[in-house]
Amino acid sequence: MRHSLKTIALTSALAALPLLSFTSAASAQQSGATMASPPPAEQAQAARWANVPTQSITAGGVDFAYRELGKHHGGTPVVLLVHLAAVLDNWDPRIVDGLAAKHHVIAFDNRGVGASSGSPWNSMEQMADDAIAFIKAKGFKQVDLFGFSMGGMVAQEVVLKDPQLVRKMILAGTGPAGGEGISTVAGVTFYDILRGLFTGQDAKQFLFFTRTPGGIEAGKAFLERLKERSQNRDTEITVSALFAQLEALRSWGLKAPANLSVVKQPVLVANGDADRMVPTTNTHDLARRLPNSTLIVYPDSGHGAIFQFHADFVPKALEFLAR
Repeated sequence: MRHSLKTIALTSALAALPLLSFTSAASAQQSGATMASPPPAEQAQAARWANVPTQSITAGGVDFAYRELGKHHGGTPVVLLVHLAAVLDNWDPRIVDGLAAKHHVIAFDNRGVGASSGSPWNSMEQMADDAIAFIKAKGFKQVDLFGFSMGGMVAQEVVLKDPQLVRKMILAGTGPAGGEGISTVAGVTFYDILRGLFTGQDAKQFLFFTRTPGGIEAGKAFLERLKERSQNRDTEITVSALFAQLEALRSWGLKAPANLSVVKQPVLVANGDADRMVPTTNTHDLARRLPNSTLIVYPDSGHGAIFQFHADFVPKALEFLAR
């Protein structure tokens, strides 16, 4: 009974959240539209996260939807690994465009999420396998990984599974396996979805930002930026895919900690000082476990600190990648 009520509430919540109501690529194709082709080389400089076309590539029997910017820069690509319940349109344009000003940047939808085909996985290990398959299908021999929240957990699995594939990592709003409070993310998420429903606000205002004046204003600005792409938006996550991801988080939180001392790659670790989703103690713990880490903790901020402080974070991320 409790599960049924929770499912109904989550279904209603997802339907009610305006920033999760995207037009699906599948619907667009049924109406005669096709996924846009990449911009010609002479237009590459003009492409932004708000208008870059969505493309598709097949790996392991799955058609992965992805967007790509800054290819003309060459060098080591930066692959973005997304957070819980997110699709391509949930990446902050200031973060992606900021990185793409200097780097080749690629973001993709997980299996069974957004415009990607297949059934969603319910473990970080499986999602890491898909990330590796996607990277190799793109023909990349080595990449930099930027994982936010759940994506940071997937990134840890990727580097442990295939260390030669990874040059550097940026891990934001995340923590190690077995970390404090990670197994109960579902409860926090469900509670804040309901808070959003009852107050007429996007749940990310509660999940990602503090309830201080600074946090509230930062949340509003972030949510406005997510609307900048007005056409050819991604499709929202389904309730079944959300539950699969919540199960992956629960399992990750109950899993024995991995030996991260074997990760020799440089890692930039970042978060806010008041993260409710993945408690900030995990950020400090993760940085301690990684032998070659740099830590940034932003004040008066929560899970979405890198979005709140994007003007400071992007230059620091660029400097880290350029070392």
